[in-house]
Amino acid sequence: MRALLPLLRTSWAWPVGSAAAVAAAARLPRGASAGPGPRRTMALYRTEERGQPHSPDYRLFFKNVAGHYISPFHDIPLKVDSEEENGIPTKRARNDEYENVFNMVVEVPRWTNAKMEIATKEPLNPIKQDVKDGKLRYVANIFPHKGYIWNYGALPQVLSRGEVVHVKILGVLALIDQGETDWKLIAINVNDPEASKFHDIEDVKKYKPGYLEATLNWFRFYKIPEGKPENQFAFNGEFKNKAFALEVIKSTHECWKALLMDKCDGGAINCTNVQVCDSPFHCSEEEARSLVESVSFSLNKGSNEEDQVWHFLGK
Repeated sequence: MRALLPLLRTSWAWPVGSAAAVAAAARLPRGASAGPGPRRTMALYRTEERGQPHSPDYRLFFKNVAGHYISPFHDIPLKVDSEEENGIPTKRARNDEYENVFNMVVEVPRWTNAKMEIATKEPLNPIKQDVKDGKLRYVANIFPHKGYIWNYGALPQVLSRGEVVHVKILGVLALIDQGETDWKLIAINVNDPEASKFHDIEDVKKYKPGYLEATLNWFRFYKIPEGKPENQFAFNGEFKNKAFALEVIKSTHECWKALLMDKCDGGAINCTNVQVCDSPFHCSEEEARSLVESVSFSLNKGSNEEDQVWHFLGK
């Protein structure tokens, strides 16, 4: 399940080896306050690059505050300030404001082209660049949009190069990808100066007119430069509201819990984790370190192959 932050400010830098504010890599403290209003949190998650950027070997691994390697997919909590038992979140009484604050791992910074994603089929699920037919994947520039038009990432513990941010969920779009529903969450960073104005999908329409239309068009057309047809959507391309989105997250999170407890067939998904103690896929910190150290550490900077070609689609 992917999350979009179309309203997120992009004023931060992306230092090498640091936790970057993107959907899946850096997680916030388990005991952090999730109260209303802007909140600043300590960077309790760090990242470590291995391999050469813009190459099939590049990987971005995650560490917790103690310096131990973790999985951004399985070991970062879904909810901010969630209580857990043996690594599995438990319910607690919360008001609506608290219930709607989630951790998001950013995989792709806004305005970039490289298709980065959490490697769900690899141990510890590092972020890597997607490869198809032996070639690294880049999203095309379709005028007037440069690369991804939002910070793009994932919620952990659901069916996702950087820092984990707190977000409020506002709605969801249902993209149909190869016959399956690919949910695209619409969210806003709780530290955004305008976050207090946004509570549901109607607020996006009210305060950011044109943004949802641009999002729909981006997903509809972004594969056309590859020679593929327009993408299709469920619900006739209607953005569903926050309540609908929260139910989708809840259902998908239950599937994740069953997966980590080996109660369903996850196919090729790698469930290796460090913090879900009761999971049969749990590994020790030493085992996690050995997995990471088996990956090349070369950090020679390759050429930036971001797509600079522009595509103009006729009507």
